[in-house]
Amino acid sequence: MSFPLRMVLHIFLLYTFLSCTIWSTSSRAADSSSQALTILEHAIDHWRGTSSIATFSLTIHRPDFERTMRMKGWTKGRQNGLFFVLEPPKDAGNGTLKKGREMWTYNPKINRVIKLPPSMMSQSWMGSDFSNNDLAKSDSVLDEYTHRIISEEIINGLTHYTIEATAKEEAPVVWGKQELLVREDDILLRQSFYDEDMVLVKEMIGSDIISLDDRLFPRRWEIRRADKADHYTRLEYRDIVFDVDISDTTFSLMSLKQKGR
Repeated sequence: MSFPLRMVLHIFLLYTFLSCTIWSTSSRAADSSSQALTILEHAIDHWRGTSSIATFSLTIHRPDFERTMRMKGWTKGRQNGLFFVLEPPKDAGNGTLKKGREMWTYNPKINRVIKLPPSMMSQSWMGSDFSNNDLAKSDSVLDEYTHRIISEEIINGLTHYTIEATAKEEAPVVWGKQELLVREDDILLRQSFYDEDMVLVKEMIGSDIISLDDRLFPRRWEIRRADKADHYTRLEYRDIVFDVDISDTTFSLMSLKQKGR
């Protein structure tokens, strides 16, 4: 059985149109994903620099109490971090070392370093609304999620991108989804964390954008749980310097003990 030439041409044109439409849609999705990842990479690198040394306060607020610690931290790249409590005296010397996805804590009162097992990674860091896992996997949003820009909005002349990061299948992460708000000048303004059922659990919001070490930077960060209105942690930078020369030996177990004494 043969088909009329007109029908053959019609089928050919329809196939060509559908193929081009599918390719165009796929290409736009790939471009959006690539752009979203690039925006996030620039935001995280702007936030951390190649390295940094900072002093900051960490205020933990609960309905029945509030306490503030003064701390110092060193970071290098996206993987390494070292943090110590300076004040109050009863907590001074307590430290945390992050190397890649591994973490250790140091307690000067018993002069002991403890490596945190996977079962403790979801627990609170320093009693705050940050978890150990938040600290250890702070860069996982780049590697273990797929990304897309879900909205763009111009506010005060600057484009603000809302990026949805969805966990890859089988990725070893706690959050099923994250949403991040990034300004076009690489400033991260908000990060929202959703569980595996895509229910909002907590949000971290940056504010009070000022120049720190000649870099625009949110001086204040506040993280709040979605289910507890009067329950939050506030981090406020007192000073920070970026892109300084920090030896790799700073991020070692020996350094964790020595700096905490």
